Amino acid sequence: MSKDVSGSVTSEALDHILVITIRNPRKKNAFDPDMMLQLSDALTQLHEDPELWVGVLCAEGDNFTAGLDMPKFFGPAANPAPIPETNVDAFGLRNVCSKPLVTAVQGICYTIGIEMALAGDIIVAAEDTRFCQMEAKRGIAPLGGAHFRYVSRSGWGNAMYHLLLCDEFDAQEAWRVGLVQEVVATGTQFERAMPLATVIKNNAPLGIQATKAAGRRYIEQGEQAAIDAIDEVRARVMQSADAAEGIRSFVERRAANFSGK
Repeated sequence: MSKDVSGSVTSEALDHILVITIRNPRKKNAFDPDMMLQLSDALTQLHEDPELWVGVLCAEGDNFTAGLDMPKFFGPAANPAPIPETNVDAFGLRNVCSKPLVTAVQGICYTIGIEMALAGDIIVAAEDTRFCQMEAKRGIAPLGGAHFRYVSRSGWGNAMYHLLLCDEFDAQEAWRVGLVQEVVATGTQFERAMPLATVIKNNAPLGIQATKAAGRRYIEQGEQAAIDAIDEVRARVMQSADAAEGIRSFVERRAANFSGK
């Protein structure tokens, strides 16, 4: 267990993978303003560094996060830590990370924890994970993307069921409605997330990034915009060194060695 008096978000680069870890277990990994800034900084590093091709977001201890440490954001004890406008937004509402992000969750995963995970791409949940989007029970509403990402991932009925009831539901229910992609034994969520990130990392980085960008174009702007972007995707990837390496590796019947160029 971390001995830090206050929480932190740390990051470590491991062979083109950036592991981002939430560390505030004594408060169920609740976020204070400094932690929000540190998470944004880490995601910005992932987005901007050409040697980082995929990220893994995880948390220390028994829980992913209980949400915001409310007194530190609102009221007389508030301690703001402004996030630069050029930074990647942890909720993907403003500046979005171009690299894929695999999130491993466990224990309590409430409110902003769900929204952070949904701002990424793939979610691995420990079987003990408990989800709850409870803002409306507290007189407010979700502000980090739950109001539309639940709908896009789960469909209208499933989304409204959990958003309007503000109920707590388990990992199997999250998997059933499409919020998470895999449910694994408690304590193995990170061990599963890392191999997934490694498989993604071993694919061509430009192709992976172009695929994510095209998918986001469809979600944000619709089918015609995604069709119109095909020429842009082709120009980005087909003349790349990685495309040539992919063809050579196929002809030579060996694993490709991509460079991200």
